[in-house]
Amino acid sequence: MIREMGYIYPNGTEALININLSISKGELVGIMGKNGAGKTTLIRTLNGLIRPSRGNIFIENENINSKTIASLSKNVGIVFQNPYHQLFANSIEEEIKFSLKSLNLSKEEIQNRINQILQDFNLEKYRKRSPLNISGGESKKLAIASIICRNPEVLVFDEPTLGQDEKEIKFFINLINNERKKGKTIIIITHNTEFAYEYLPRTILMADGQIVADGLTKRVLNNTFLLSQTSLILPQIRQFCSALQQIGFQETNNITSRNEMVEYLRNFLKDKSTKT
Repeated sequence: MIREMGYIYPNGTEALININLSISKGELVGIMGKNGAGKTTLIRTLNGLIRPSRGNIFIENENINSKTIASLSKNVGIVFQNPYHQLFANSIEEEIKFSLKSLNLSKEEIQNRINQILQDFNLEKYRKRSPLNISGGESKKLAIASIICRNPEVLVFDEPTLGQDEKEIKFFINLINNERKKGKTIIIITHNTEFAYEYLPRTILMADGQIVADGLTKRVLNNTFLLSQTSLILPQIRQFCSALQQIGFQETNNITSRNEMVEYLRNFLKDKSTKT
């Protein structure tokens, strides 16, 4: 929960203006908006990387303003857009081990977690390799693994689908689904309207340091005025549905995913071939 929070950079730039926001435990939420809207600044306040100039932030009913970054990072894990901003160990195994050091685990527990996370993320074969010598997709996986291994209650991802291929995006979708089953709260910053429209139930839109919309993704990303205000584009599935409606296919108005569209077209073509 965030109440009347604002942040001003040392140079005087007002990056966040009167932010009021509630996210329930276990929610999956997207934050969207053009570059410079304040999205990354907002998430940096959640684990103390920057401190609000005014207002309060509550996580699990506790005001975090007096908490240290170390204590906050146990509950709030942030995966940044550029994985190399948080990878620095000599090997992938050491990267995971370093992330676990502050959790007061036994050597056996640490090793068990390392083994499990490398297996879960299919990074076992790279165990001894430097993070600098793996692909961009694998380095992003490693950055996520280094946070997931700590088992924080709140997970924050900054542009997780950027530069990822279809296989990697599917892996990420399965990951967030599994974490939601554990009751984790997940916040995702993204410009990917296709991804948000299909997988994120709720979306928050930001512009010029303020929240300009907050609601069901299917409604928010169908609003052309809001999309233009935040420099986002209408999801392709909605563009396609709109084009079909213009030539008489009005029943496509309720289609919201690629799978639904494929099924609709398959049934349409099947009916058409039967009639002919």
